[in-house]
Amino acid sequence: MHSLQVDSVQRWMEDLRHMTEVECMCVLQAKTIGVEEDAQGELIVATGDHVARDNLQTLLRRALVVSTELGKMFQRLEKGRWQRVHSTAVRANCHVRSLVHEYSAARNTPAEMQKYEKSLLEKCMELTTITERCLHTEDKFFLKSMREAIHEILTDVSDSFSHMIDMALANEIQILIRQIESSDSVYTIGSAISNLLSLTQDGPQLCSIIAKEGAVVALFKICRQDCFSDLYAHALRTVASICCVEEGINQLEKVDGILCLADILTDENSTEAARAEAAAVVAQITSPHHTSTQHLGSFLESMQDIVTALIKLCESASCGEVFLLASAALANITFFDSMACEILLQLNAIHILLQACKDRKRVDTPYSKDQVVTILANLSVLEQSASEVLQEKGIERLLQLLGEKPSSSSPSEGAACERVQQKAAVTLARLSRDPDVAQTAIQLQAVPRLIELCRSPAERNNSDSVLVACLAALRRLATGCPDSIEAADHQQLIKPRLVDSFLLCSNMEESFV
Repeated sequence: MHSLQVDSVQRWMEDLRHMTEVECMCVLQAKTIGVEEDAQGELIVATGDHVARDNLQTLLRRALVVSTELGKMFQRLEKGRWQRVHSTAVRANCHVRSLVHEYSAARNTPAEMQKYEKSLLEKCMELTTITERCLHTEDKFFLKSMREAIHEILTDVSDSFSHMIDMALANEIQILIRQIESSDSVYTIGSAISNLLSLTQDGPQLCSIIAKEGAVVALFKICRQDCFSDLYAHALRTVASICCVEEGINQLEKVDGILCLADILTDENSTEAARAEAAAVVAQITSPHHTSTQHLGSFLESMQDIVTALIKLCESASCGEVFLLASAALANITFFDSMACEILLQLNAIHILLQACKDRKRVDTPYSKDQVVTILANLSVLEQSASEVLQEKGIERLLQLLGEKPSSSSPSEGAACERVQQKAAVTLARLSRDPDVAQTAIQLQAVPRLIELCRSPAERNNSDSVLVACLAALRRLATGCPDSIEAADHQQLIKPRLVDSFLLCSNMEESFV
């Protein structure tokens, strides 16, 4: 309890620095707060690399305070609480003025940004004035017309403030990028990269600003200089974070980033950390979640080298995280080009991946197993994969994966286990086109396990996708070996249309009799 109180007080003390005394600021509305020469910029942007991240976070927190006040105004305006609308307008006005004056005192703001600041301050003052007029009347027609006018001004203020904050953040990001581009100090560059990486964690909108300001270009320049090899992993981790947005991927394409990634992945002198982070970038840019695939054209040119390097990284990975990054990249690659699957088969990938599953140092979580079984599912489309899976005793592994269960109550881990079960069933169904695979699966008691997953919602974590995959696998096995399924199961799970069997199983209640 004491610890909680201390944390709460500490947080209050931190927030207090960013709050403004409304009464005082009403008097000092248009006056800057004087600061001593040595203390200039203390509140927003202190000098020195070691505080840059705190300054940017301060700017973001101050922006959140203003955004919160503007949000309250919209809500109170809709409810017609005029007294509160006005008091919130006064607070928002004070917060905006405080932020603008402090930032201007700390930085030489660009001319374009100064124009926005001036316009924004005028709009905030107009908002305060017009809301005050609404306090002195009860004329419903007048208040209705004022509500529409205030809503329009408030929307304009919100948009202008968001744009001004984006410009301020862009200005700070430019400073960090200049440090990366102009400094010869590993420490200075590393500090700037750390600050950029920290900013990427604040969401896609900030990642878009970082990408537009040229961060990806600057980071790849670092990755092309041998003297900064110690910074490769750090820089590439930041690139991977930025590439969660299309702007980041577009910038990567413009600077031939894929070629640089291939060089790092295939260079025997590259550290495992650097290769793992390069794999993370590959996984990010090949993610199925991206709508644009224009960048994949240049990727195909280097695919042979990249796929070869990634499967080698899976084989030599010293820990689970490295294996996860490399296998995730391979899993994504196998989705968009069948040639990748053919390359992997030639590289003995089935053997490498199934051997990795026996090594808890490398495959230690459902997330890693999800990547492995995804690759196997995509490889199983090729006919020649069946014999290799049999040779490596892969059917036994697939049946083990069908029993994957979460070790905690984490929703993400539960979802990963569902994906593992689903893809294991899909892989089994595809491979069972081969009579030898089907016969082996039946001998290993695949049918009872699939029936259990169909009939028991708890076994599949109530997942409909797992149910569909298991029904499909059962029907595939029944086609080749109809005698392997009992009459009652055949009547309910095989004979009806797939959708009817699905509805029957999805509505089943577990019986404890």
